[in-house]
Amino acid sequence: MKHKTFFLFMFPTLVAMLLFIALPIVSVITQSVFTPHDAVLIETENCNPFGCKTETIIDQEATAQRRSEQPLGKFVGLDIYFDRGHLAINELSTAWEASESVGDFLDRLNNLPLYRALGFTLVFTFTVTPLMLAFGLLIALGVNSLHRHLKGLAIFFSLLPMIVSPLIGSLVLYWMIDSRGVIGSAIQWLFSDPDLSLKASTTLTWIMLIVYGVWHSAPFSFVVFYAGLQTVPQETLESARIDGASRWEQVRYVIIPHLMPLVTFVALIQLMDNFRVFEPIVGFRSEAHATSLSWFIFNDLSGETRQLSSASASSVLTILGVAVLLAPVLVRTWKDFASKRA
Repeated sequence: MKHKTFFLFMFPTLVAMLLFIALPIVSVITQSVFTPHDAVLIETENCNPFGCKTETIIDQEATAQRRSEQPLGKFVGLDIYFDRGHLAINELSTAWEASESVGDFLDRLNNLPLYRALGFTLVFTFTVTPLMLAFGLLIALGVNSLHRHLKGLAIFFSLLPMIVSPLIGSLVLYWMIDSRGVIGSAIQWLFSDPDLSLKASTTLTWIMLIVYGVWHSAPFSFVVFYAGLQTVPQETLESARIDGASRWEQVRYVIIPHLMPLVTFVALIQLMDNFRVFEPIVGFRSEAHATSLSWFIFNDLSGETRQLSSASASSVLTILGVAVLLAPVLVRTWKDFASKRA
């Protein structure tokens, strides 16, 4: 392909990436190093028949002039990144010096909002992603072995969790685990404890969120793996059967190596998707027990006073976290690609 043709072909994509990816990221980074101007306060003396009183009021004109002269706000550099609401450098140092053990340090770390959100996000990501890959592959293998008249029905039911929007799906499960719901009532009856509540325990709340994450994400990996199973060389499988390979050995030594590029692709997509977990936390109303980085940003942007600078700093840290998370997978993919070219 000629260079001019390639450029014309890629130009619309490059423009879209510039407008909808690069510029918003630059805007977020810029906003994260500025904070809104402080209001200009002046003291006025109000006198009445009963005496004079000094009051502090906001000078609207001076405040407006300051904001017009510096529309981005007051430059603070990396101060927002290092404050208690984010990386909390000073608090980390104090907590480490005051801790008697690693467990004690982690408990103190859990009191800092960003690290509490990061802790759940990492646990959710590194638990849901491998389970989703495993369950997706198992479902794909099971459906692929069914009679052709049953495959359509099995595929339909397997895709239902992905069809339901994340917020609605989490709300349904939230109602089911309520003390008046099907699952909540059944657990109370099973343990003969009418006061038992899944929503009152941090550990059980995390488990329910992880269960929901696997339930909602598994259909995506199932679809990709099921499509990949249709391309497995039947001659290789037949040779393995003739050599006496069991079903598990066929999956381990033939099917999984054949699907490894798809496994890498699904893992990349799901790592990014799970790292931005948000809807289940809102649906389960689990802010008291579990918060994520996405919920942390949402919390800064909601309410009467929107903390744009804080949300921007949190967004930048989240982007860096995703980059660090994906780096090992991308490096391995590049090494495999380079070895094949060599």
